[in-house]
Amino acid sequence: MSSTTDIPKLSKELCNMLLTDLEKARRPVLMATKCSLDNSRYNHKLGYLTPGPKKVRTELNVSSVKKMSRAVFFLEILLRNIETGAVNTKRELYYIAKGEIKHNPALKPLDFADQDESDSIIDFICEMMEIYREEVNCYANDRGGQTYSQHLVVTETMPDAEKAVIDLSKLGTSPFQPKNRPQNLKLTMKKKIDFGLIVESEGTANTLAANGFTKRHNSILIGAQGVPSNAVRGWCKLIQDQLKIPLFFFGDLDAYTMQNIFRTLKAGSAASLIRNSDYSAPDVRFLGVLPEDIKKYDLNDYPVKENDAQEVRALKKADDALNNDPFFHDKKNKGLAEILKWLMKNKRRCEQQAYFTVDPRDPTMPEKIIVEKIKKGNFV
Repeated sequence: MSSTTDIPKLSKELCNMLLTDLEKARRPVLMATKCSLDNSRYNHKLGYLTPGPKKVRTELNVSSVKKMSRAVFFLEILLRNIETGAVNTKRELYYIAKGEIKHNPALKPLDFADQDESDSIIDFICEMMEIYREEVNCYANDRGGQTYSQHLVVTETMPDAEKAVIDLSKLGTSPFQPKNRPQNLKLTMKKKIDFGLIVESEGTANTLAANGFTKRHNSILIGAQGVPSNAVRGWCKLIQDQLKIPLFFFGDLDAYTMQNIFRTLKAGSAASLIRNSDYSAPDVRFLGVLPEDIKKYDLNDYPVKENDAQEVRALKKADDALNNDPFFHDKKNKGLAEILKWLMKNKRRCEQQAYFTVDPRDPTMPEKIIVEKIKKGNFV
């Protein structure tokens, strides 16, 4: 991640280049990193998706003049955030831009019909300058995963350089939720922590915590809230790098979880190629639900519904991933690719909550199975 103090300099150089080209009657050209699967590279030694050589080239012409003008307009708004220290979501930035246009009729040609249009300009600016949107104080989700532990202490360096110390064991039933830029956090252990468990369902993570999971095991328990946000991914990356403990992911056995949730947590996504180095946790392992768990624990599973558009789409994407995704092509991820193949062949799925069927009268049975799997190495 580059320092935010570099961004005003980069912006000035960019705008000077555009101005010089216009003054010399040349058509300005903007080049941006292409953030898509066909420009993704994966090296298991790094552990996350990185951008290839492809660029998106935007040359000034009748069809691109609005895009380029909007980029300069929005860049000024983002630079103002850096200068003032203001923080905004993408939704708020959309309305800020609408407000600027509302109060200045000369800007009317740049107006945005909906937020998707302004979001694409923010992404274009970041891909062009190879910076994170968090570096211009723009956050899609400023809430990390709900985290529980009896042995984790977090020290946060505040903007005014003061330090706040949070002992998670003192929070009672309340979880700790890190902000979107966990790089400002320093982690220490009051007592050795054996592992971290990242649960796909935030509700199930809360259930495990309420039933005493972190009191019986020296662990960190995190609710990933479905598709992990940058905040969740950055938080898991921080735990991996600072504490050097094993990390395990517990989630549904289905194509959507494997591709959109676990792969994004472990290696990042094609859409965020320039951010994956700080927003992925390459060491995390897939604990389950595994295909063999269904028979071993007699879990309730069910067939993929052929009339369910979302499930059918997920299987289609799984086929595409096996053919085109460098993450699933890598030999180190052969076991994960085999799970995708199993899902496509059998067209069945099993939810993480199915562990509660094993012994419905024992509320700690899912915990016992999870810990047994970790101890015996039953993960991928």
